[in-house]
Amino acid sequence: MSNVRVPPSGAAPAAASESLGARLRRLFHGEVKPARARSAADDAHAVTVRRRMLALAAFLGVGLAYLAVRAAELQIEWAPTLQEMANEQHWREFQPPVWRGPIVDRNGAALALTVDVDSVFANPKDQKDPDVAAEGLARALGMDVRALALRLHSGSRFVWIKRLVTPAEADAVRKLALPGVQLTREPKRFYPGRNIAAHLVGFVGYDSRGLDGLEHEYDAALRSEPRVWRGVRDARGRMVFTDGLGRVEVPQEQRVELAIDRTIQFMAEQELAAALAAFEGRAGSVVVMDPHTGEVLALANGPTYDPNRYAEFDADERRNRSITDRFEPGSTLKIFTMAALLDAGLVPLEEQVYCEDGVYAIGDYKIHDAHRNEWLTLTQCLQRSSNVCLAKLAGVLGKGRLYDALRRFGFGERTGVPVPGETSGQLRHYSKWYEVDLAAISFGQGISVSNLQLATAVSVVANGGVLMRPILVRRVLGADGRLVADYPPTARRRVIDERTARLVASMLISVTEEGGTGTEARIAGFDVAGKTGTAQKANPDAPGYSKDKWTASFVGFVPAEDPRLVISVSIDEPVINHYGGIVAAPVFRRIAERALRYLGVAPQRPGEPAPAPADEDDAVEGGALAVTGVPLALPAAGMIEVPDFTGETIRAALGIARDFGLELLVRGAGLGVSQDPRPGTGIAPGATVTVEFELPGEEPQ
Repeated sequence: MSNVRVPPSGAAPAAASESLGARLRRLFHGEVKPARARSAADDAHAVTVRRRMLALAAFLGVGLAYLAVRAAELQIEWAPTLQEMANEQHWREFQPPVWRGPIVDRNGAALALTVDVDSVFANPKDQKDPDVAAEGLARALGMDVRALALRLHSGSRFVWIKRLVTPAEADAVRKLALPGVQLTREPKRFYPGRNIAAHLVGFVGYDSRGLDGLEHEYDAALRSEPRVWRGVRDARGRMVFTDGLGRVEVPQEQRVELAIDRTIQFMAEQELAAALAAFEGRAGSVVVMDPHTGEVLALANGPTYDPNRYAEFDADERRNRSITDRFEPGSTLKIFTMAALLDAGLVPLEEQVYCEDGVYAIGDYKIHDAHRNEWLTLTQCLQRSSNVCLAKLAGVLGKGRLYDALRRFGFGERTGVPVPGETSGQLRHYSKWYEVDLAAISFGQGISVSNLQLATAVSVVANGGVLMRPILVRRVLGADGRLVADYPPTARRRVIDERTARLVASMLISVTEEGGTGTEARIAGFDVAGKTGTAQKANPDAPGYSKDKWTASFVGFVPAEDPRLVISVSIDEPVINHYGGIVAAPVFRRIAERALRYLGVAPQRPGEPAPAPADEDDAVEGGALAVTGVPLALPAAGMIEVPDFTGETIRAALGIARDFGLELLVRGAGLGVSQDPRPGTGIAPGATVTVEFELPGEEPQ
């Protein structure tokens, strides 16, 4: 029997009738329906799918090509910009205090310089025990331990602990050897003479920017190119200085050379301080000038301060009184009234004036002399400081001529020195004068001046009649010694002729001789020309003048025939004595004696004995009760004279207002064209001044 199975008749073989897929499905899932034949619809659908796939592939290809081109463009053309954006996100620049060039005197002696000192910083992340570290640093640096602990717990990677520390503090920190606490070197401004010329030089802040004086005015010239430290910002935005701060390299900077002579400056400050102590003066100032060049050899103010520790002193101690403060000059102004009279040729030198026995009436007002003078020559009028004589001579001169003469001498306008807050003084236009004002102004009441203005004006008489521009800064030099800026002597105008100057100088010599009010200014071997001043101060709270507050002054030049020095001394509110001949004249003498020796000026009369002490009665002058019944012509003490903002930029005007303690309301832009209140008006400290600014060339609205 055969073992081969024969399929039924008519059945097709499985291999011939079933596909492989059908057989597999039948094997695993049982019987399935036979596959149907492909239709025309199936073929059309397949074509559509293929087309869609090709379109998608083409779209993706174009997109990828565009992205490739764009990526190449960004890598080639935009790489710098993108790199900068990345740096801004991850890096931060830190600018340490910049180096400043030195400020030196006329002989190169340093008044301000920059030194390299230590500053302490820390990485709080490196602190094993922040509280222990804070305690150690507090002891070493004299700081509050709680404040330090907060810094060291901050989670930052960089904090300043204390900047610009002393050498002893730096050594104490090094000995602690705390992890993450380091020292770096930073520039610090240092004033080796401490208070010498402090008011003129000024000071700088922690950011090495000038805040006052010449440090402020010449800030751009003194500052070097800034150095930059860079740090990376971590994921939380905190700074990481991975290599520490390093050492700032000393740059090549400019230097500012002053006209000041450090030695004469020291003499002036020392003698001024002695006078303030001896006469219990509230304040004072001294200006020493070369009358031929206008160079200011000394500019002393008292009280004084140490710019190395400027924050420990109040604003009153930091005032540059020689330039910012105004006072009634009293009898020192008689110099200029007499010069105007002689220059106009209205009265001969030998003329005699009847002085009314010391009392002269002008309307309801009375002019007083300290002595009962009768007939005096013009020279005697100055020698004995007669108010009555000057009042009568002013009547001959007239309001307009006296006003014009005082303006030519520089009163009522700023000298233009590069120091913040310079006052213009006050000289009202003669159209606003009453008859008694003409008399009062002729001997120094009803007008205010700065000590620098007074010294500059007296230099006109000393140098033969020419008004020189005061020079505080001689030049600015580059690091290589090249000249960056130069400020040579500049003659502003001729004020009086040379003959008049010689006549007035000879008259002023008599003031320091026997019988004059300024004998305390005499110097053995030299002729001294000068004039005393004793002026009542305005009442702070009421019209009129105080009966117990004075300004004592003396201004003069030596040698009288060929002057080397003009010295102007002003002492505010002396208590022990208030006469200029007693309080201020000795200061002039002591400074002049020392300065002449220092400069090597030989005496005119070698071996001449020292002058005998002065008779105090001779020093008494007409400042006391000079005018009775005169209405107050100037703002009261404690009031502020509104400065002139016209022609100033907004920035400059804001600085001037700050210096004067005033608020400024700015309207417009450009340069100041008008203001309210007007310049010279007396207002209270802290009051507001409105200033209109216009751009140059802009038509007024």
